[in-house]
Amino acid sequence: MRNATVERRTKETDVSISLDLDGTGQAEIETGVGFFDHMLDLFARHALFDLKVKVVGDLHIDQHHTVEDTGIALGEAFRKALGDKRGITRYADVHLPMDETLTRVAVDISGRPFLVFRTEFAREKIGHFDTDLVREWFQAFTFNAGLTLHVETLYGDNAHHIAESSFKGLARALRKAVSVDPREGERIPSTKGSL
Repeated sequence: MRNATVERRTKETDVSISLDLDGTGQAEIETGVGFFDHMLDLFARHALFDLKVKVVGDLHIDQHHTVEDTGIALGEAFRKALGDKRGITRYADVHLPMDETLTRVAVDISGRPFLVFRTEFAREKIGHFDTDLVREWFQAFTFNAGLTLHVETLYGDNAHHIAESSFKGLARALRKAVSVDPREGERIPSTKGSL
């Protein structure tokens, strides 16, 4: 069973996450940030991960701590759920179209955290959501999950579409990368013998 539960409590947030990598895309998301809930819901659906997220954050200040701490906890849950990574495909990439937007996402479940994020927003807000927080979430998730991740929006105008194509692209890439490769058997997909 490739699943994990993580709880993270600070003076700024109280985060509870349950993740099942071999799910069907069921999601129960409650962060108090509507647009972010939408992104996590579609992330779960397109990755085919079962995901429960409950966050109580200091939204009276702003959304930053809620979004970042959710990324940290979800990254930790992802890393735990994968265990020693035996038999996984490891690498994956996808081009994700969303109307006028096209985003490329490439991932290596390497154990070496690194993020290249070449995605820009012409607007500072999507509704009440600060577009700077998209990168903050990707950074927090990537480093705590132990991924090498490249996200690049090749073109696009609509901020909602750019954000959504990034989350969906990550979901689709992770769906492939965590899949079990029958040719790998019980081996760890690395010449080093560990990831």
